Amino acid sequence: MSASKSSLAALTLGAIGVVYGDIGTSVLYAIKEVFGSGHVEFTSDNVYGILSLFFWTLTVIVSLKYVTLILRADNNGEGGLVAMLALASQSVKDKPALRRTLLLIGIFGTCLFYGDGVITPAISVLSAVEGLEIVSPAFKKAVIPLTLVILFALFAVQKRGTAGIGKFFGPITLLWFTAIGLLGLAQIASNPAILWALSPHYALGFIFSNPGTTFIILGALVLCVTGAEALYADLGHFGKRPVRLAWFSVVMPALTLNYFGQGALLLRSPEAVKNPFYMMAPEWALLPMVLLATMATVIASQALITGAFSVTKQVIQLGYLPRLQVQHTSVKDTGQIYMPFVNWGLFVAIALAVLLFRSSSNLAAAYGIAVTLDMLITTVLTFFVIRYGWKYPLWLCVAATGFFFVVDLAFFSSNLLKFFDGGWFPLAIGGFIFMLMTTWKQGRAQLNAALRQDALDLRSFLEAVFISPPVRVEGTAVFLTAEPGNVPNALLHNLKHNKVLHENNLFVTVRNHEVPWIGLDKRVEIEPLGHDCWQIIVNYGFKNDPDLPEALQQVRNQGCSLEHMTTSYFLSRDIVIPSIGKGMLPWREKLFAQMHHNASAAAEFLNLPNNAVVELGSKIEI
Repeated sequence: MSASKSSLAALTLGAIGVVYGDIGTSVLYAIKEVFGSGHVEFTSDNVYGILSLFFWTLTVIVSLKYVTLILRADNNGEGGLVAMLALASQSVKDKPALRRTLLLIGIFGTCLFYGDGVITPAISVLSAVEGLEIVSPAFKKAVIPLTLVILFALFAVQKRGTAGIGKFFGPITLLWFTAIGLLGLAQIASNPAILWALSPHYALGFIFSNPGTTFIILGALVLCVTGAEALYADLGHFGKRPVRLAWFSVVMPALTLNYFGQGALLLRSPEAVKNPFYMMAPEWALLPMVLLATMATVIASQALITGAFSVTKQVIQLGYLPRLQVQHTSVKDTGQIYMPFVNWGLFVAIALAVLLFRSSSNLAAAYGIAVTLDMLITTVLTFFVIRYGWKYPLWLCVAATGFFFVVDLAFFSSNLLKFFDGGWFPLAIGGFIFMLMTTWKQGRAQLNAALRQDALDLRSFLEAVFISPPVRVEGTAVFLTAEPGNVPNALLHNLKHNKVLHENNLFVTVRNHEVPWIGLDKRVEIEPLGHDCWQIIVNYGFKNDPDLPEALQQVRNQGCSLEHMTTSYFLSRDIVIPSIGKGMLPWREKLFAQMHHNASAAAEFLNLPNNAVVELGSKIEI
């Protein structure tokens, strides 16, 4: 019993560090942006109304929507938009048109994650470093260079993995939540009446008195739920109970105390609006708070970077991006990966955002559209999961998701007002990645169609070959083929040029499925073709780590002698030739051909031994 309690405590501490780092650092800028917008007058009623709106936004969006409802929609214990997309598409698999639409919507939502992934680290680290301006105005010129140095250092250490520093995330973030809670408590002690703002009637009173203003400030109010999507995305790492326990026991109380403390300070000193968070701190604690805030924002950014690696790997295995180089940074935890292209691509985009917007207030204008559209997409996908997957009555599904749909739509509509002030930036990033993903998916479909058109039937081909068989040499040949039942180009080339056939021949197709995990019992499907030849299908979920040599060990039970030293892997390295007048637009075909050319080698992706791979090229026109 004590061991399970200790495990729960450790997981809860881990969840505080990884899941809630992002939402925990929103206290640095959320109140400042709402009151600093110039749309809200400094009256006692308005301060109470805004604080009540903050509290009930956290309650409705985080406590009710994500912690209570969305966390229930786990896909074999996994969360995140990709897992939700897989659940939704499986729920409507008997409705092909709807399934295709949901897949496109879900993939677009995944692309928006990257837009959010650029803005969040930029605004978090920049707002923390801006605290130096409160210490001394002389530090103003150092804010942007220092922000870029911190971000560069963060991205530079990614290749070493997070295992070493990960154990400090929870304790540091717990210290952060304790500190912001105490800061808020000290201010509330001077004006305890501020706690009356917990009542929803203050929020409703403000909305009915100022409907236009409320709609406008929703764009800034959404800053208090930055990172809410991370609750669901990190479900697989910690489980539902630790995520919920961390929220209700530590995170929600600390955030509420800090926001209400900032409100109490503003009632007393309206001039503190330029940076209410840092102006709550006594002078002696200012520099330590800047350092602690910087550490907290770096941890929040780390969780998002790690998430970008995981999401990219999942999207690759779903077939929406070409293979990219993946390095495992831990011998124990297969989930800890490093992707150089994603890492430095993110850094360049984040550095560009810092240099383009130059302050957390300007970045706040860019934040919101992508994340609220993501929230809206999650709500839509949830409806199809609970209606068609869980088979709940229609009225209950509409009631459960309809309320959140209206709330999300209101936040998204308000954030659209910020489009020209910077909201275009994350949308442009998401749109660009969506274009890449759809080009790759469509290009792969065209490539596979071209391969099928020219393909020979494997069984018929083998029967013809064994009428007058070629020389058989010792060992096993593994031929990778996109479609089971077709003759791989590599086999044709091998027979044409080497005029030999191996003692054992495995024709292997790797299939990726819209489920997170596929167990070893369902990993391999084997069909004997005679003459010591086998047709094999290897199945992976989008969270599995492909390892073809390990999977093929299962063929030993079928009478095939598969020895590491005598096995060769034959791959076709297709060169795509774009053609005019069929398929995609010419520029998209050229883009696909370039993406295909630059894709990481299948050998590396499937963990094949370097000294046992033979690549044979062929040109294919699409």
